Amino acid sequence: MDFAYWQTTCAILIPGILLASWIDYSQRRVPNWLNALLIVMGFIVQACYFGTTGLAVGTWGLLTGFGLLIVPWLMHGMGAGDVKLMAAIGVWLGPLLTLYSFALGAIIGGITAVVMILSTGRLRMACVNIGVILTKVSTPHAVFSEVGSAKSFGMTSQLLPYGVPLTAGTLLILAAKMFGWWGV
Repeated sequence: MDFAYWQTTCAILIPGILLASWIDYSQRRVPNWLNALLIVMGFIVQACYFGTTGLAVGTWGLLTGFGLLIVPWLMHGMGAGDVKLMAAIGVWLGPLLTLYSFALGAIIGGITAVVMILSTGRLRMACVNIGVILTKVSTPHAVFSEVGSAKSFGMTSQLLPYGVPLTAGTLLILAAKMFGWWGV
């Protein structure tokens, strides 16, 4: 039954997150309807395979995914669609695999950001922007302000559609689960 759950998860979640990633890349947003659909479908599949235990695991996964990105959103560092996408992924993966998926997505996102910065010749401006962010997080009244927000950097930076690395991290976790890598 466990393997069948992961097969179903791959059949539904992979196309969903690939679509979310594409929309985020092309429009710089992840639509609410897609996140809501992934959340509802995740709970339905969890309930069908595992009953109330599945619903509990899905709820804890949703809360984990949401909790990991809500503070960066409150700090105006990312869009709400990315937060909801990670929450939707959490319904399917449960709390531990959601944490792993996020960690891999963060690593992939960091590497991608460095490549984007270096390939566009914006290293100096990226350093200035990092200085603004460091000042923001060390100034209590500015932490949750628009100062140093992703939007405030405007043309000085190239924004990373964070749905893309979140999707990549999730795809790696699903591959690890399906192929038995790392004991996941």
